[in-house]
Amino acid sequence: MIVTEGLSKQFDGFLAVDEVTLQVGAGEVLALLGPNGAGKTTTVRMLTSILRPSSGWARIAGYDVVDQPTKVRASVGVLTEQHGLYGRMPAFEYLDYFGQLYGMDLPTRRNRARRLLGEFGLATVEQRRISQFSQGMRQKLALARTLLHNPPVLLLDEPTSAMDPESARLVRDAIHALRSAERAIVICTHNLAEAEELADMIAIIRRGRIITQGSPAALKHSWLGPPEYEVRFGSPQNLRNQKLPLGLKVSEWGPDWLRYQTAHPMQENPVVLRSLLDQGLPVVSLEEVPRSLEQVYLQAIKLPQGVEVDRAQ
Repeated sequence: MIVTEGLSKQFDGFLAVDEVTLQVGAGEVLALLGPNGAGKTTTVRMLTSILRPSSGWARIAGYDVVDQPTKVRASVGVLTEQHGLYGRMPAFEYLDYFGQLYGMDLPTRRNRARRLLGEFGLATVEQRRISQFSQGMRQKLALARTLLHNPPVLLLDEPTSAMDPESARLVRDAIHALRSAERAIVICTHNLAEAEELADMIAIIRRGRIITQGSPAALKHSWLGPPEYEVRFGSPQNLRNQKLPLGLKVSEWGPDWLRYQTAHPMQENPVVLRSLLDQGLPVVSLEEVPRSLEQVYLQAIKLPQGVEVDRAQ
């Protein structure tokens, strides 16, 4: 659905996007992460045929972003930070207007507008002027407009920005429901927990370059090492010199716990547990230590300037 190769954009000598190569298939969600000014928005604008690439190429739903811009724009739904909402228009009239721009017939656009307003909890305010909406309500209306023409590609920039927790959960649930064999989704977000929940693949961009990409699990393994496990004991123990079988080493310990890493937990964890019990240690639990996408992100963007490591899985 989305394919780019060496996609670059230069502004007056400044290289904003530097040879970005991505592939997002139907049914997949890609989270594009990076600090402000990293090139996320410029990349999205090239994918929607708003900006012309300086070099490289991109295709959306099979259409070239340079040679077939009209087809590309008809195939994407875009949610940007600047929503372009018309404050004097009622919400339903606003969606109906955009349905006309998309060439949708009257029954289709009005039925779809009412369904989307209902899904996002805006049905009771569909005749209210948008200028009277809260920031969260405006965000939901902008997302409804993005989905109005049922596009096969969605490009969502901060989809839950400024929303209360309940509304943000509603939108995340909607994104889950939008996954299908006919649709690809790209999310740009600073909410790393949200990215980890929603995305099949993660790409981290820094200074215009993709420095790493892969599944959340693969990125954690490549940047943080093998999974880490914690053993807890029923009472304080002398664990500083505790030895584990299979050549494993204790990486951290406390008065009543220790941690170690293993790339083969299914084989090695039962042996570790048996060894500790055979030594008479009062083991209470053995479980994996949660590791977040935030840990990967912080390591990746702190690489020294000029050092780019592509740890793709």
